[in-house]
Amino acid sequence: MNSSSIESFIEQLAAANPGPNSFNPFDGAGDNNALRRLNLEKYLRKMADREPKVLLLGEAPGYRGMRITGVPFTDRRFLLGNGSSCFGLFGPDEGYAAPSDLPTIMNEPTAAVMWRTLTDLDFLPLLWSAYPFHPHRAGLPLTNRAPTAAQCAAGRLHWQALAELFAIKSIVAVGNVAQRSIVLGGGSAPKVRHPAHGGNVKFKEGLVELLVGGIND
Repeated sequence: MNSSSIESFIEQLAAANPGPNSFNPFDGAGDNNALRRLNLEKYLRKMADREPKVLLLGEAPGYRGMRITGVPFTDRRFLLGNGSSCFGLFGPDEGYAAPSDLPTIMNEPTAAVMWRTLTDLDFLPLLWSAYPFHPHRAGLPLTNRAPTAAQCAAGRLHWQALAELFAIKSIVAVGNVAQRSIVLGGGSAPKVRHPAHGGNVKFKEGLVELLVGGIND
């Protein structure tokens, strides 16, 4: 994979119109969005070096997490904290930037569950979302909502391009939204419970079952 491929992917994200009640954290306007694009590029380059075989496809960025950082299933704590528990991907020496908007937002609990589980299982897939922009309730940008069917259809173009870029062999749907996006695209994939809202145990159990079945071989 060459560097221009990752750059082109991020440029396509930046040019996308997320539509109403949705925020594109990679849009070309604003210094914070530029930092988010930089963060995403660093994450994707680090993952390219690790040659993941599996894509874990989540739902959409939340306002506490990827909406701020630009990196799937992270918050400021992960980008700038001790990266030793995250396969060496993150930490103060890895060159990530801290966007200054939404400085008082609390940590993203789903990110903590995700990385704790992946570390426990010694399993590092590529992470992404069925819809890569932040959907929120009308007039309430600091809320989360499920993306619409139309948004998932638009987002499908991005995750399919990412899977092709990384030569991904297997895709796992993390929750119902991701599974619907895959099915609407004419594909099929195993599904695990989303780790949010008390789903951490079933999420881990689902991944263990898939790993035993050889999904990462």
